[in-house]
Amino acid sequence: MANIDYTRRVKYFLLQDFWAAFKLGMKYFFRPKATLNYPHEKGPLSPRFRGEHALRRYPNGEERCIACKLCEAICPAQAITIDAEPRDDGSRRTTRYDIDMTKCIYCGFCQEACPVDAIVEGPNFEFSTETREELFYDKSKLLENGDRWEAEIARNLELDAPYR
Repeated sequence: MANIDYTRRVKYFLLQDFWAAFKLGMKYFFRPKATLNYPHEKGPLSPRFRGEHALRRYPNGEERCIACKLCEAICPAQAITIDAEPRDDGSRRTTRYDIDMTKCIYCGFCQEACPVDAIVEGPNFEFSTETREELFYDKSKLLENGDRWEAEIARNLELDAPYR
């Protein structure tokens, strides 16, 4: 018992715990840093990453959304608003497709519910705005996002396909 007490006192007196922690700190201090030079270097994103919303088009340029309104129905935040009208050829397309990004919780239910992969959450996570109104996405903004990110969205959907 006296021997254990003596060794503990010696450790305290010599600051053994302090020097062990200092050694560990110095080991990591001189190592290459794991952090990124963010605006210039970005880490990899998972194919399942859910960022800014986008409406996709078919390769012929026609919008994919068939106005089934499943995404509007499943949205737990009620952030999606869709209006639709039939077209001359008998098909149905949206006349209004709005997403209130201030309400959106990025759950991905809209993407999962869509039978034609029209609405997707793309890879873009850098979409800060200066005013709240800029976060109300209309159909043209969503289609523009889809056109901009189509190649990466298609690649991510292809990589995710085995898990659906």
